[in-house]
Amino acid sequence: MSSRLAVVTGATGKIGAAIARYLSAIDGYDVLLLVRNEIAGKRLAEALSRAGKTKVRCAVVDLSLHASIASFAVGFREPVHVLVNNAAIAPRRRAVTREGIEMVFATNVLGYFWLTTALEGNLHGAGEARVVDVASYWAGDLKLDDLEFQRRSYDNDTAYRQSKQANRMLSVALAERYRDRRITVNSCHPGDVNSRLSNDLGFGGSTSADDAARTPFWLATAPELSGVTGKYFADCREQRCAFAADREAIARLVAECEGRTPHAT
Repeated sequence: MSSRLAVVTGATGKIGAAIARYLSAIDGYDVLLLVRNEIAGKRLAEALSRAGKTKVRCAVVDLSLHASIASFAVGFREPVHVLVNNAAIAPRRRAVTREGIEMVFATNVLGYFWLTTALEGNLHGAGEARVVDVASYWAGDLKLDDLEFQRRSYDNDTAYRQSKQANRMLSVALAERYRDRRITVNSCHPGDVNSRLSNDLGFGGSTSADDAARTPFWLATAPELSGVTGKYFADCREQRCAFAADREAIARLVAECEGRTPHAT
């Protein structure tokens, strides 16, 4: 069987590294890590390649910058069978990217949206592909008229919760967009891991990275999930998503994301 390609973002973080390790440990998958830190990415790729059964490599992509994603995607021609959107941040102070977008919204939300849409052709070219959006149960506070905290006082807990609500809503929208292209899109809560992100939010975490990675890995690979799309999961079980039914809000969120997407002329 020819190798299938799995792309994992946020791969040098605790959950991302565990997802990548699970994928590299099974036959039939090559793994591409998208990282910001090239040294850490290469170190992880080499370690996973030695320990696993498949080839693991990395590419430097800043998920907070559309230009970085576009530069990567324009020269990337390989079919993508699995895309795991996992990169996330929660800085304690408001910051903006070089492209002028608030950092949490740019990384946690637009990064998912931009990368998925940029790789649409690669996903379709795989014949059957899966997109897994690592979201959270810790979701809410979405303000469609102030997504970048230009009117509200910035609070990183609120910014993070908003971004995870947006992830869950966008997975529903993209699942519908790609339904006829044999691309499924699902979101999940992984687990509360003691990490830099959780520490920035002011808590530790009671879930190991290995346990947290199980649900996104299951969504990426389980045969019984073939064709399942637009759903939200936790603990390898489908959960009701309170945000999935608000189609008007989902459409407005998609429009906001598209409005922040530069288009080639």
